[in-house]
Amino acid sequence: MSPGNVPASAGAGPFRLVVFDWDGTLVDSIPAIVECTLAALSRIDRYPLPSVEEIRGAIGMGLRDSMEQFFPGSGDGFLAELTEAYRELWLGTYRERVALFPGARTAVEAVGAAGHLLAVATAKSRRGLDRELAATGIGPLFRATRTVDEAPPKPHPEMLLSLCAELAVPPAAALMVGDTTFDLDMARAAGAPAVGVLSGSHARERLAGSGPLAILGGVAELPGWLAARAAGAAAPATPAAG
Repeated sequence: MSPGNVPASAGAGPFRLVVFDWDGTLVDSIPAIVECTLAALSRIDRYPLPSVEEIRGAIGMGLRDSMEQFFPGSGDGFLAELTEAYRELWLGTYRERVALFPGARTAVEAVGAAGHLLAVATAKSRRGLDRELAATGIGPLFRATRTVDEAPPKPHPEMLLSLCAELAVPPAAALMVGDTTFDLDMARAAGAPAVGVLSGSHARERLAGSGPLAILGGVAELPGWLAARAAGAAAPATPAAG
C-alpha cells in the first residue's frame, strides 16, 4: 500500500488530511511561470508588461484572474489569446525547467506514512496538473486533487471544502500547506488551519499576515513539524507544583 493510501489514524495528530499547493510548494516552478508569462505577454504586445515582482505576487490566483488584475477590462478575447500563447510556450519550452523541490517527494511520502490523507489544491488547469503529476511520479500518493477547472480560484474556499467533503474530513481537521496568502486565506475562509512555506511566491511578512500556524522554509520541514506537533498534543499535562 502506498503512503498516500494509508488510512488516517490517531498517530496523525489533529490533522486527518494534509492538502498541498503545487507550484512553489511541491514544485520549483515559480521562475519558469514568471518567464513564461512575460514571454506570452511580449508575444501579444498589447499592454505594458507588469514587473517580475507583480507577476510573482499574483501566482496562485490562476492565469486569467492574475491578468484581469493587471489589465482590468481587457476582455475575454485578450485573455483567451494570452492563455493560448502561455500554453504553447509552456509546453514548448518552460515545462522542462520544472522539477520537484529537493526532498519534496520524501516529505510527502513521510506525511502519508504518518497516517495523513493527502490531497492537492492548485491554480493549475486539470490538464496541466495531471501532466505534472505523471511527470513527477507522485500522483499515486494523493487521494484527491482540485484545480481551477473544478472550483473557483483561491482564495475562494471551494477547492478545500470540496476536498474535505470528498474525503469525509471536517475542515478543522484538514491542514493546508502553501507558499502564498491565497492558499492561507483559502484555508481561513474554509475554517481550516494552514502552514506557509517560503519556497515560492510570497515573503515571510506577507504570509504572516494570513495567520498560519507556522511558516517553514520548505515542504521538506513539514514531516518534522507535524511529528513535533502530534507529540506535543499527545504529551500528558505536567502536574502543577504542590
